[in-house]
Amino acid sequence: MIARITRELGFARAAVLPIEAPRRHALYTSWLARGHAGEMAYLASPEHTGPRADLRALLDSARSLIVVALAYDRADPIPPAALLRGRIARYARGEDYHLVMRDKLVVLADRLSAELGRPVASRPCVDSAPVLEREWAERGGLGFVAKNTMLIAPGAGSYVVLGELLVDVELPITAPEAPVKPRCGTCRSCLDACPTGAFTDAYLLDARRCISYLTIEHHGSLPVELRPLIGTWVFGCDICQEVCPFNAGAGEPHAPQLSPRSIEHALPDLIALAMKGANQMRQFVKRTALRRVPREVLLRNVAVALGNTRSADAIPALEKLLAETSELVREHARWALDQLTAPRAR
Repeated sequence: MIARITRELGFARAAVLPIEAPRRHALYTSWLARGHAGEMAYLASPEHTGPRADLRALLDSARSLIVVALAYDRADPIPPAALLRGRIARYARGEDYHLVMRDKLVVLADRLSAELGRPVASRPCVDSAPVLEREWAERGGLGFVAKNTMLIAPGAGSYVVLGELLVDVELPITAPEAPVKPRCGTCRSCLDACPTGAFTDAYLLDARRCISYLTIEHHGSLPVELRPLIGTWVFGCDICQEVCPFNAGAGEPHAPQLSPRSIEHALPDLIALAMKGANQMRQFVKRTALRRVPREVLLRNVAVALGNTRSADAIPALEKLLAETSELVREHARWALDQLTAPRAR
């Protein structure tokens, strides 16, 4: 029943697990203790550590856990013009996956209730909820956790977002007796490709050096030594996924809502993005994952990306950013202009 409903809802993978204690909670707390979460101090709060240790903290009547994966578009469109273009992580190019996943999980709960002929108490969870989602996805047989700490679902690759639905129904368990074994072997492509050296070892990410963290979660001044390594990423990063052999090819069908809204939501014109006023920026990020960052943070990222183009064409846009009220934006615009005065600037 669950397999049929989730397939009809467009999920790439799904599994049913019993409500059990996680096996990696100690790894999570040790990762926090090392300071690898950076400024994401909320991850160490009782509201986050508690439910990650006990799913019933999210739904005390929970009897089963349904874990799902939703594929997103892995294609990188060819820009129509030779402009100075930035890059947005693939998962953030379409409708906000939090909204898409939540809506699908709500429908899943409603469909389950209709099939059983009784109300079903449920709790939908996306990655903003305190759940060790990759552990449950791996234990459910959806895939394996790779050296870059992402879940790889063979066939779909790592271009998937995960979701969970806790229900007060004892459903038939579909999870395998043992989790899927990692299949990375001796491959180090993801670890070696990271320009900022965010992986301290296989399966261990220091978020403080991760481009995704720096462009999204970190809202202050970017470390000067890391700015040139960020390249033209303005929101997130896909580098460790792009080099993964499991992501070669076209992959499986993705959720249409997660297709890029436009070329500008995949490979944005950096100059045009720098010129957007507050209202224009609100429209640009509306109902996308981009709305997670304030305008000044996005403009900070745009300034760094413009500096990393090493193109003199970026100078007028950066001079415009110097007039912003935010000192954060002005600081990074000044840095970017300095890059363009270096001998390599063209």
